[in-house]
Amino acid sequence: MTVFAIAQISVHDRPRYERYVSRFMPVLKQYGGRLLAADERATVVEGAWPHDKLILMAFEDRAAFERWAGSPEYQEISKDRVAATEGVVLLVDGVPGA
Repeated sequence: MTVFAIAQISVHDRPRYERYVSRFMPVLKQYGGRLLAADERATVVEGAWPHDKLILMAFEDRAAFERWAGSPEYQEISKDRVAATEGVVLLVDGVPGA
């Protein structure tokens, strides 16, 4: 079943975050992930949202997400993301048959 990773982040070190971004897509693609959205201009329709950016990714299943997230390649580049941002990452199951 498809799973979606949703990251909601605030960037406090733009140069270091941009270094992460510049190396992100090849690693994501290598592990079969798909970037569906990456928006720093999200419109808050209801409630309050304390972050700067939303990122939405899709993976074939949880095992595919875990292979990507735990891969040596992603672990190396994610050091910059961790140092440059604060936020949350959620992993959610897709709707069967959708």
